[in-house]
Amino acid sequence: MKTIILAGGSGTRLWPLSRDNFPKQFLKLKNMDKSIFQMSFERCLKLVNLHEIYIVTNMNYKFWVLGQIEELGYKFNEDHILLEPSGKNTLPAIYYGVIEIQKNGDDIVAVFPSDHLIEDDDGLIRAIKQSEQLAGEHIIAFGIHPEKPHTGYGYIRPKEPLTFGYSIEDFKEKPDLETAKVYVEKGYLWNSGMFMFKTDVFLEEVRRHCLEVYNAFQLMDINEVYNNTINISIDYGIMEKSGRTAVIPVDIIWSDLGSFDAFYEKFPGDENGNITFNDVTLINSGNNLLYTNKDKAVAVIGAEDLIVVDEKDALLICKKGYSERVKDVVNKLKSNNDPKVDYHITTYRPWGSYTILEEGFFYKIKRISVLPKKKLSLQLHYHRSEHWVVVKGTAKVTVDASVNFVRSGESTFVKSGYKHRLENPGKVLLEVIEVQLGQYLEEDDVVRFDDDFGRTGTGDADEFIALSTAR
Repeated sequence: MKTIILAGGSGTRLWPLSRDNFPKQFLKLKNMDKSIFQMSFERCLKLVNLHEIYIVTNMNYKFWVLGQIEELGYKFNEDHILLEPSGKNTLPAIYYGVIEIQKNGDDIVAVFPSDHLIEDDDGLIRAIKQSEQLAGEHIIAFGIHPEKPHTGYGYIRPKEPLTFGYSIEDFKEKPDLETAKVYVEKGYLWNSGMFMFKTDVFLEEVRRHCLEVYNAFQLMDINEVYNNTINISIDYGIMEKSGRTAVIPVDIIWSDLGSFDAFYEKFPGDENGNITFNDVTLINSGNNLLYTNKDKAVAVIGAEDLIVVDEKDALLICKKGYSERVKDVVNKLKSNNDPKVDYHITTYRPWGSYTILEEGFFYKIKRISVLPKKKLSLQLHYHRSEHWVVVKGTAKVTVDASVNFVRSGESTFVKSGYKHRLENPGKVLLEVIEVQLGQYLEEDDVVRFDDDFGRTGTGDADEFIALSTAR
């Protein structure tokens, strides 16, 4: 058996926590010492060996993936990280993984989204292993027994019993509440987005029912493939059309955390139903979700049924029950080219992270954190100079041919036009306050000459946003 983890989604309905370059699968939420992606990865390790896992994602998330796997203590084969040139929904993503796996012969494949919370791994693993007997003839969907009527999930209607599980009568889109109640009464299952099949069965069903995807993947270049394929989910493209589908009911606690309203179901509240993620003073308030900055004193008086997410650079205030509309906010911000859709005030890179502390017309102040034994690219800027003050650790600083060690409390200055590099040679985190001075301070004023992460030439450094060992 092989597994495919789908890790390319952006989670726009959880903005401003989740953003295009820091999506929900990499978040560590309340009482979680691991991200949702890390939990998905470890779930796969209960089924297969490390070298039998494939991950489909994009360039922006590649180093997030590698870094969070490294944090778990594993060295992952980069050849098993498949980078989509653009997001085209789940069917092309799964197909991409399947054709890579089939290069070594037919096999059974289990597919997992990377952004779902599952509280009973063992129950799911047992169901998957028991389902292998069907995978040679069916494309299997795993259905969740509903805890209650829910309008945020799709539904699967089982048909007649098979030797294990059921054939599928129908797939239903997200319903209104009254329809959801009917579905639950009639024994429908939530569609979990998890699947299993044998590779030759899957490829044949794609050929029969979705030629646009099948034909696109006959091309040799992956960029051409994605230019020619359509944007389509596995549900629309295959599961609703194929006569070779089956559903396996699973009794587990599951959520896709698709919106902030889902938090009310997965995180415990106080005696008044308030869910707080940091210290909040509450007076005469109930049924609120409050995700606030840990360094900020927050008080709420007389508020009911509110969702408040307060980040340093963005604030969301939403009535409970309306959080599905957050995606409309994201779309509006995108239409205005607002960078807060894509980036947090803290930006993660393969070598660590930086946080913008303050900025004006001709200056910008950052806190730069460099992981042990990591270094930034050898680079220069045409329009800005930089003053570095080391506040923690020891920095190895290269400026043209000069190499110096700068210790805590010491500083150095880099003039515009000079090649330079910042490096952490030590075993503890390096923290540097950087003051940029110049008439142009954007991230695309960079020319790279050497880089450990394959980034060279000119361009926006944020195209290569990556990882941190924690958020």
